Amino acid sequence: MVLVHGIWMKGFEWLPLARRLRRAGYEVDIFRYPSLTCAPAENAVRLERFIADDGGARVHLVAHSLGGILVLHLLARYPDLPQGRVVLIGSPVAGSEVARRLHAFAPGRWLLGRSIDDGLLGGAPSWGGGRDLGVIAGDLPVGAGRAVGGLPSPNDGTVAVDETRIDGMTDFRVVHASHLGLLFDDRALAAVVDFLSKGLFPADSRPARK
Repeated sequence: MVLVHGIWMKGFEWLPLARRLRRAGYEVDIFRYPSLTCAPAENAVRLERFIADDGGARVHLVAHSLGGILVLHLLARYPDLPQGRVVLIGSPVAGSEVARRLHAFAPGRWLLGRSIDDGLLGGAPSWGGGRDLGVIAGDLPVGAGRAVGGLPSPNDGTVAVDETRIDGMTDFRVVHASHLGLLFDDRALAAVVDFLSKGLFPADSRPARK
């Protein structure tokens, strides 16, 4: 089991989920990477080496935000990786409107670094299938989106729900949490554990909005 953080993060935000996964019997590793100085495709190479060093016969991947784009690059480039399920949490796989607005200004471009290269501005690989893919989005609009003029509803304050949808996903859930709050919300964390076990989100999860 490998957890992949988002932009500007260091992996400590994964601790609540990591504890829950370990209680469920999973071995958990957190992959840390330079989100600003290397493009997602370059960090995907680092992630492949990280997985290879672990040597597991089955590897589940759970990623938040930019980390989900990194995972798409990983699986597009290395289709023969060990099998396992994938969960993307609040990942703007269709590109990020917040990133587009930040990129229009010099300070914003500095804040984004190379995360925009086939990443937050679009251009991430499509989903190639072959694995169970669960996607979790948030709809509590508290976050950076307000500072850049707002986002289409529903959104998690940073990423719009529609930005997280990806063709070929196995299951999709919307949780009433903010972008970062998704990593601390009990229902979101329980949904991750359930999906990794069964390949579907729990039946009592809130259904996806149309």
